[in-house]
Amino acid sequence: MSKGIDVQEKDRINVEYDWELCTWARYFNTSERRVKEAVAAVGDSAVKVREHLQARSSERPSAS
Repeated sequence: MSKGIDVQEKDRINVEYDWELCTWARYFNTSERRVKEAVAAVGDSAVKVREHLQARSSERPSAS
């Protein structure tokens, strides 16, 4: 696979490659750290990672 990946045609995220991690972070509009955390939490499925990131971004801290 070339470094010019099309993330919309790829269904797995490989966090071992910095360039791929960077591409996915841009695609999800988040940090590389959050992509790595999401992959650790839900696995390398791009769909599951997207769902996880969306769920996390919609969480709001409770007002205390």
